[in-house]
Amino acid sequence: MRIQLLSGLALLVSGLVAVGACEPADADAGPEPTVAPDSLAETAADWRIAREAFLGLSAARDPDAEPGSEVARAALHFLGAPYIPATLEISGPERLVVKLRGFDCVTLVEHALSLARLAAEADPALAADEDRFRARYRAELARLRYREGEPDGYLSRLHYFTEWLDRGIAAGELREVTGELGGVPDERPIHFMSSNTGAYRQLAEDPELVAEIRRIEAHLSARTRLYIPQDRIREVEEGIRDGDIIAAVSNLDGLDIAHTGFALHQGGRVHLLHAPLVGDSVEVSPLPLAERIQGIRSQIGIRVVRPVR
Repeated sequence: MRIQLLSGLALLVSGLVAVGACEPADADAGPEPTVAPDSLAETAADWRIAREAFLGLSAARDPDAEPGSEVARAALHFLGAPYIPATLEISGPERLVVKLRGFDCVTLVEHALSLARLAAEADPALAADEDRFRARYRAELARLRYREGEPDGYLSRLHYFTEWLDRGIAAGELREVTGELGGVPDERPIHFMSSNTGAYRQLAEDPELVAEIRRIEAHLSARTRLYIPQDRIREVEEGIRDGDIIAAVSNLDGLDIAHTGFALHQGGRVHLLHAPLVGDSVEVSPLPLAERIQGIRSQIGIRVVRPVR
């Protein structure tokens, strides 16, 4: 449920995902679209970017590197790419969107993981066959984004980042390290989408979807969720590795995750490699992660989840 959080409790939808939101915007910023213009939909340019990134990652691949390091290297390829709101909320029926000319916070994570996993296959023939490359890339991206690995209506998309993470953990592709770092329980129920149906075009147009959203929310709320409070992030930095997925926990009623990105060590501190709303392009946060989270009122701590394959 990629939601944009604008000044206080003003809410606008940014797109999917799983997900969560991508950060509080400036209070003076104007409303952002809840449906992306068709001009922002998938183009040949997106596939050119994907292929170039794949070739670069494959050429420099280190078979001994940890998966997270390779994922971080994939995300670094997109430094400076613009932030695009409503990344997946294009007109028409639900379909897989492959967009690499710009990102929201979750699509950056999805594309970096997809590229790193394809590069790890070390298949030299893949780059030479454009049709095969596109098919493999689509399959990997859809597997991350959709509950059954392919689009089948709006509710087939993983709209809460909690569920997105938990599915990767269950599949053995991600590992939760929040508990190892001293995480504490987050017992607040998840209900943001069902409580704000007017912010989602599909829910507003088809009220029958809301009952299913409530069922998903109840299931997620019943699961144990841990997070590291913001005032303890600094003391656990040594346990965070490059490429760990950082999910910023929201304090907004009913919302699980407010933002996401990757951990990256710089100058002896952990920073956030992400697609911010404030900043307008993919960046490594100027402030270390701990100080950054403490400076954002809507974010109360983090989950740390590690790519393992």
